[in-house]
Amino acid sequence: MKDRDIDRRRFLKRAAGAVVGAIGFPYVVSSSALGKAGTISPSNRIVMGAIGIGWQGTNNMRGFLNKDEVQFVAVCDIDKNHLDKAKSTVDEKYGNGDCATYHYFREILARGDLDAVCIALPDHWHSIPAIAAVRAGIDIHGEKPLSHSLEEGRAMCNAVKRYGRIWQTGSWQRSVANFHHACELVRNGRIGKVHRVEVGLGRGHSDYSHNKDQQTPTAPPKELDYDFWLGPAPWAPYCPARVHKN
Repeated sequence: MKDRDIDRRRFLKRAAGAVVGAIGFPYVVSSSALGKAGTISPSNRIVMGAIGIGWQGTNNMRGFLNKDEVQFVAVCDIDKNHLDKAKSTVDEKYGNGDCATYHYFREILARGDLDAVCIALPDHWHSIPAIAAVRAGIDIHGEKPLSHSLEEGRAMCNAVKRYGRIWQTGSWQRSVANFHHACELVRNGRIGKVHRVEVGLGRGHSDYSHNKDQQTPTAPPKELDYDFWLGPAPWAPYCPARVHKN
């Protein structure tokens, strides 16, 4: 799949050159096709899709949408409300209705035209779609944590290496200056020898959805495929406090 991407770019470049030589440069190739005037040429454009477009997934998608080198073409989610909102966001950005929607992640990965996907799924769904994506020749921006278990994380890393893809974990604190400074202090021994590290949530559990007390089992909403949301996780009854932000 990696060779496919290289061949596609080479083909586009050679095809553009052939047309220019045969017919005449100014009348055939637009400035956007050549990356002129602040635009990105098709051969350098990253064709992307999104899998999991709830809260954090939408934030990630908007970030990629703001990059000129990215062309978002498809979104995937098992919650119809999320799916409809994401499609609307992409279509509004490009001024058309071209964004494709998918219910299952294997469907979007089977498109054949994606260079990369951003994945923001529940922790127990991190490994399977990621491994499927790299097997399809697709690079990944995956949400934190890397995996639900060490075993799954090892399988993901092995797959990325085997299929020669690019992986980026979306842990934003790794990109923030004060965290870099703290790491430098520790690594350079400025705080002395570290003997113990304590990790915790000082403010306790964050009730992002304001529904942490809604734990009574009930029927899932019709727009959510709850059985697929559970996927490889142990079965548990639906309740609002169990899914999405919480």
